[in-house]
Amino acid sequence: MIAVAVLALWLGGTAFWLLSVLAAMLMLAEWAGLMRCSSRQILLAMILFGAPLAFLLPMAGGADRDAVALLVGAALLVMVLGNSGRLGAGLLYVGLPTAGLIFLREQPAGIALTLWTLAIVWATDIGAYFAGRAIGGAKLAPRLSPNKTWAGLFGGMAGALVIGALIALIGGLPSACLWLAPLMAVLAQMGDLFESWLKRKAGVKDSGRLLPGHGGALDRLDGVVPVAVLMSGLVAGGVL
Repeated sequence: MIAVAVLALWLGGTAFWLLSVLAAMLMLAEWAGLMRCSSRQILLAMILFGAPLAFLLPMAGGADRDAVALLVGAALLVMVLGNSGRLGAGLLYVGLPTAGLIFLREQPAGIALTLWTLAIVWATDIGAYFAGRAIGGAKLAPRLSPNKTWAGLFGGMAGALVIGALIALIGGLPSACLWLAPLMAVLAQMGDLFESWLKRKAGVKDSGRLLPGHGGALDRLDGVVPVAVLMSGLVAGGVL
């Protein structure tokens, strides 16, 4: 999956847009399943979700803010017409990070910015896994995710710091990315715990069956959601 993502990121343009939208659609479908939505509600959400994402097609340059506005409008319509506030929230949960990643890729240093954002999450997951397995110790949030430990969290922060610093230095990113990396690692773990909470409420182990043994799209991308939103917000706001 990482190889596919990096290839699409390198190609940019329509290739990255297509992969981002496909991932978003899979995530939305899994969210709808966790929320026990009806087929009619899911169809309505998919139809309304497609229009804002189409505005992110690279050929429609400068349409990023319009797309975000359309996402909010689509979410409100789903809440009213589909009578499902939770599904409307899902459109924002999935759509905003998708818009954020495409926005980052279209920046002058787009490849480095987007790779930094994604790699922080990958490094966090890998660092947390190995540190948790090797050290163990106190649980981070046993009611939500019994396998996560504090050692894993700090291992993930360390992994994010190393990888984030490496990409920032090579890619010529602002120095703020160095201290932002461990903070983003914490945010990625919070995204993971939030999705674990959703699965517990739904009474399921995985959000989907996209990858046997690894769960669905939400299981793989839950950490990307808050990190992509915050990172794109910092760039759009001129902080980075």
